[in-house]
Amino acid sequence: MHLPWLLSTALLGLATCVPIERPKEKQEEETPPEAPDTGLYYHRYLQEVINVLETDGHFREKLQAANAEDIKSGKLSKELDFVSHHVRTKLDELKRQEVSRLRMLLKAKMDATMEQDVQVDHLSLLKQFEHLDPQNQHTFEARDLELLIQAATKDLENYDAAHHEEFKRYEMMKEHERREYLKSLDEEKRREEEAHFEALKKKHKEHPKVNVPGSRDQLKEVWQETDGLDPNEFNPKTFFKLHDTNSDGVLDEQELEALFTKELEKVYDPRNEEDDMLEMEEERLRMREHVMHNVDLNKDRLVTLEEFLKSTQKKEFNEADGWETVEETQVYSEAELQRFEAELAAQQAELGRQAEQLRQQHQELQQRQVELDAQKKEFQQVVLQMEQRKAQKQPEQAAHAGPDGELKFQAQPPHAAPADQTPPPPPESRAGGPALPDAPALQNQVEPLQNQQHHANPVEH
Repeated sequence: MHLPWLLSTALLGLATCVPIERPKEKQEEETPPEAPDTGLYYHRYLQEVINVLETDGHFREKLQAANAEDIKSGKLSKELDFVSHHVRTKLDELKRQEVSRLRMLLKAKMDATMEQDVQVDHLSLLKQFEHLDPQNQHTFEARDLELLIQAATKDLENYDAAHHEEFKRYEMMKEHERREYLKSLDEEKRREEEAHFEALKKKHKEHPKVNVPGSRDQLKEVWQETDGLDPNEFNPKTFFKLHDTNSDGVLDEQELEALFTKELEKVYDPRNEEDDMLEMEEERLRMREHVMHNVDLNKDRLVTLEEFLKSTQKKEFNEADGWETVEETQVYSEAELQRFEAELAAQQAELGRQAEQLRQQHQELQQRQVELDAQKKEFQQVVLQMEQRKAQKQPEQAAHAGPDGELKFQAQPPHAAPADQTPPPPPESRAGGPALPDAPALQNQVEPLQNQQHHANPVEH
């Protein structure tokens, strides 16, 4: 009994597992297989809750005794009240961590779509998550386990449908991009590209026959090529035990998908240009759904030995017709493609409108930055001028200051002109007459006259 399988089965089907008795030494040597990824956004939380519950002996015993209906109805959830205090403490911490993670996701979403400083009611927003009880955000109760089981069950049932829808959009996008590329080419290049495309499609279809998944031919091929056994000695019961890789008594979805590898390798090769590996994964999902539809009688997403043996007795088991691969089926219609392209055009138009708004806002911000830079420069010039004037006044104040910094005043003659005033010009100059020569010029004229007088009267000396 491997509780990690709770992840992919949403806690369903484990009660129907048949434990296989193995030697104790072998159990200690083996490493438990890793639980498959369910693809759920709360996968980690689900896995951690299961890992903690698995450590409690009482809960594990009750789980083995329960049936699928007990698990789905929530009856098993009531056993949570009897698990150990240590386990409950760990579950409480896991729930607080999950609530904190969801709050961060909500905050990131609100930051991207709402304005700042908007009051957010986190309790109301948490109610959109169905895998926990938002009313109690601190402790893990029986209600939390019940909601977790119900949410995982519903989400896993819808997971395949969501995957098919995602693949359809992927295929439509591929075709849309191909058509848009052809429109960009001239006539000659377009013909060459279309011829190349048709050649790749033809080459992709040239592969060996693909057997119907779950048919005798398909299983016998695995028996012979994978298991290395004689096809004439094919035994369904032995085949089941060989491919129940974790020996839990059932074939889960991953174990079933592993049986289709040989069929898929006939059609898809990652080295070939014409082979799309995403189409291969879609093919694997379609094959698994086909087998589950015909074999899984109680729809618990697990195949028991009894269900497997019953399927080998149906007439479909001996079906010899080949399997229609993805490219042989119509994934989407032309009308769906046209709606998809119209949706893309609307999205592009909206993105273009938003881009234009951002461009205008960017220009406005740039213009505002230019204005702010100009204002900053004006302020800097004003500050510089004020500092220069202050620096010019400081020496003048220092020259008129006493030893203790007091101001000193110098007396001026009664009729002296102030220091900052120019003396008035001579009268003749004011009246318009000839200006009087200055003192040096008069001295130059007096000295020659004195010399002449000295030479004219030598006797007197």
